[in-house]
Amino acid sequence: MATTLENMKSAFAGESQANQKYRAFAKKAEKDGFPNVARLFRTAAEAERIHAEGHLAAMEGVGSTADNLQAAINGETYEYKEMYPPMVEQAKADEHAAQRMFGYALDAEAVHAELYALALEAVKKGKDLDNVEFYLCPVCGYIELGRPTDKCPVCGTKPQKFVLV
Repeated sequence: MATTLENMKSAFAGESQANQKYRAFAKKAEKDGFPNVARLFRTAAEAERIHAEGHLAAMEGVGSTADNLQAAINGETYEYKEMYPPMVEQAKADEHAAQRMFGYALDAEAVHAELYALALEAVKKGKDLDNVEFYLCPVCGYIELGRPTDKCPVCGTKPQKFVLV
């Protein structure tokens, strides 16, 4: 029989995945001309987010900002050093289209870890990051500090396609 902690971890993962899945479903419904169905998916996605955040809180998974930044660094580092490399290789061996997104994620996660490290350095000094705008590549998830002037270094997306967050 699973422990309560194991159940919370499973519930957090399931609710988090449902949130993302329903958000993707909403985009598709919108594209297909079903705005009310899209709104239902978005509303349900928010409900799943509420559940996930509740489970994370019950697991005491949110600490100080410095602790959270270190956890983010650890997670991103694991992803680009350990998780994604064998996934990329397997997708290549299988000649599967997943190799593209796995590769994008691998490269983008390394940048995310660097950005979190910059933030952690600032927080440890009692400071916030300097006023900066974050731009997101909508194709691969790469994050640029300040308005991009060159194509995305991960996927080659044009700078004008980046989204200000």
